Amino acid sequence: MEQTMFCYQCQETAGCAGCTRVGVCGKQPDVAAMQDLLVYVTKGLSAVTTALRAQGATVTAEVNHLVTWNLFTTITNANFDKAAIEARIRETLAVKAALLGQAADASALPQAALWDGSGSWEEKAKAVGVLSTKDEDIRSLRELITYGLKGLSAYSKHANALLRDDGEVDAFLQQALAATLDDGLTVDDLVALTLETGRYGVQGMALLDKANTETYGDPRITKVNIGVGKNPGILVSGHDLRDLEMLLEQTQGTGVDVYTHSEMLPAHYYPAFQKYPNFVGNCRHAWWKQQEEIDSFNGPILMTTNCIVPPRDSYKDRLYTTGAAGYPGCTHIPGGVGEKKDFSALIDHAKKCPPPTEIERGEIVGGFAHAQVLALADKVVEAVKSGAIRKFVVMAGCDGRAKSREYYTEFAKALPKDTVILTAGCAKYKYNKLDLGDIGGIPRVLDAGQCNDSYSLAVIALKLKEVFGLEDINDLPIVYNIAWYEQKAVIVLLALLYLGVKNIHLGPTLPAFLSPNVAKVLVENFGIAGIGTVEDDMKLFFGEDAAKG
Repeated sequence: MEQTMFCYQCQETAGCAGCTRVGVCGKQPDVAAMQDLLVYVTKGLSAVTTALRAQGATVTAEVNHLVTWNLFTTITNANFDKAAIEARIRETLAVKAALLGQAADASALPQAALWDGSGSWEEKAKAVGVLSTKDEDIRSLRELITYGLKGLSAYSKHANALLRDDGEVDAFLQQALAATLDDGLTVDDLVALTLETGRYGVQGMALLDKANTETYGDPRITKVNIGVGKNPGILVSGHDLRDLEMLLEQTQGTGVDVYTHSEMLPAHYYPAFQKYPNFVGNCRHAWWKQQEEIDSFNGPILMTTNCIVPPRDSYKDRLYTTGAAGYPGCTHIPGGVGEKKDFSALIDHAKKCPPPTEIERGEIVGGFAHAQVLALADKVVEAVKSGAIRKFVVMAGCDGRAKSREYYTEFAKALPKDTVILTAGCAKYKYNKLDLGDIGGIPRVLDAGQCNDSYSLAVIALKLKEVFGLEDINDLPIVYNIAWYEQKAVIVLLALLYLGVKNIHLGPTLPAFLSPNVAKVLVENFGIAGIGTVEDDMKLFFGEDAAKG
């Protein structure tokens, strides 16, 4: 069968090997090709900016934002709009051409920096895609780094939206992108660059954490309604808190309610959002259930970032996108960094729709980011010292549609009663509505927020290490059993490796982009492992008596 594309950047890639006909995510071959080309020209631009910095030149924030936005556009499930991606390629080529003239020695730059966009873009995309790197191990490491940088770009882009920048992160991101074009780098060089990517992943996460908390306050323990009201509603999905803030401001007094969906749930934990009377709650479940659940929401849906599932015709006219997100035939609301977006069309649309259909009632509790958990530190430490809490289990990461992900629900149910789950990301939808109880008033599921809030889990671990006077973070009573799906999970993994965390279990499958040799390096140096059966993993993590709870 003819191969019309190749992509293996997400966990659900076909056969855990690679999508070659059409993406499991719904991405068509022509869109995949333009995404490959956008990554290529962005690497070329990054080679130019890296050379300019070496000359002592200043690279503007606008150029830095262009790079991060480009990478974010190519994250799984973010943008399916070929025309929008092509527009970004054209803009990138124009910016690169303007900067190229400032390079002292353009002849030393890679071909990606010199390509001017001439010729067939489709043929060029075929020549520069993932498989253009012939050596399997070099290719594996280049893609691991690139996917980590895509995740880092997401953190940077969200911080940029709140007018926060980190020039060091931007410079590294571009330097590392350019390095993936360098045929002179060895496997050892690329392994070192992989860990360096994790280092800047921590820095990028800290930047976003500071941006969010300085703007919206520290998340606090919050009960979130999962039912619906009687007014027309707008459902907001994705991760961009600034988009949500602008929408809430513009819906005041309109009679339109606003609900979060999937990864936007943790917005309810921030004090600044709790002042809006029409911010009703969180509606529906994880991102992958869109096609079966969004239709009955009845009102319009705003996708602020990735996690778009190709919409059914029955609600496609109600799906709006903004930022790096896009889908052909759906209305896109424009607006760049620092610009105020106009959501009036979305609000007017909502007014004409019936209220959401209720599919469940109740509340879920979250808001356990690092500031809130550290405020409870004395209580937590005492629970550990007394034996009331035996272990913490980090079950952060992503949810997805694969049946194998039911493992995480069953794993959570089977956990001994003296364990507490630390989570961030949409992986929580596999267990955050289970009645797992508490330990001395401490809930057994501590939700720190979005995948963007994974930094909190690192801060909590480091603080516990300090409190218990431990030399090694791996001596903490913490087990890591992480579900991954897309590229933000990759940068979280690399950040944990940089911090020295070992014996991380990753599932439901190991990434297809890890070659056997690269996987061996991760296993031997960091103890990376996959998952087994729930019963076997219980014994592995908690011993033969795990089932006794």
